[in-house]
Amino acid sequence: MKVIKNDDSLKRENSKKCKISEYSFGDKDIDLGLATITGRYPDEGYCVNLISKELIYVMEGSGTLNFENEKVDFSKGDAILIEPNEKYYWDCDYCVVSMTCNPSWTKEQHKCVD
Repeated sequence: MKVIKNDDSLKRENSKKCKISEYSFGDKDIDLGLATITGRYPDEGYCVNLISKELIYVMEGSGTLNFENEKVDFSKGDAILIEPNEKYYWDCDYCVVSMTCNPSWTKEQHKCVD
């Protein structure tokens, strides 16, 4: 068993509109992150995870997740599965989401693209 307390999570910013708390257990297969998003992220273009599936649970707020050919409205209590290489961007005034990646997220596999 492993436990990471909130105070021990790694806090960082993907941008001024996307603040992250990472809970990295050192496990290559799975991880957990909490993101607070307050606007469009990324500011332009899309983001993409080149390797991992991302399982998202909306803890607070609502907004739209925009894919290349589809827009998905979301709100508190919704779950979203994003496949590797799917391009998307967030558009919301405020939301807090839990994200679990399989395999675990690394900054090298997360890209912002046109």
